[in-house]
Amino acid sequence: MSDNPPRMDYRQHRRARRLVHECCNYDGGNCLLLDDGEPCVCVQSISLSLMCRWFRVAVLPLDGELAAALLYRGSRKRCAVCGAAFVPKSNRGKYCPDCAGRMKKIKAAERKRKQRHKCHALEPFKPA
Repeated sequence: MSDNPPRMDYRQHRRARRLVHECCNYDGGNCLLLDDGEPCVCVQSISLSLMCRWFRVAVLPLDGELAAALLYRGSRKRCAVCGAAFVPKSNRGKYCPDCAGRMKKIKAAERKRKQRHKCHALEPFKPA
């Protein structure tokens, strides 16, 4: 990761603020990691950039689309089915993880249907 943390727009900031509550170090607006006897406000909940390394590594992957938008700006793609942003596992990736399984089933059914039609398996009798 580079020295300057990624900046968020307002929508991304709101989504990140909702995710902050899922952090195991979040305690009523305070961060347990920064607590040295005196309560300290969670920096991720008040910042427009990704300041907390724990949040970046452990909490942000819970929202895959937001993580792709913030961490992988150059290497992310849009899903061909639903349009969500995702980071492909290879250079041929077209679908987000949610749509990939569904599209795999659809393509397999289409391929088998074409194969059966080609060998006349659906015909009432085989040609002589």
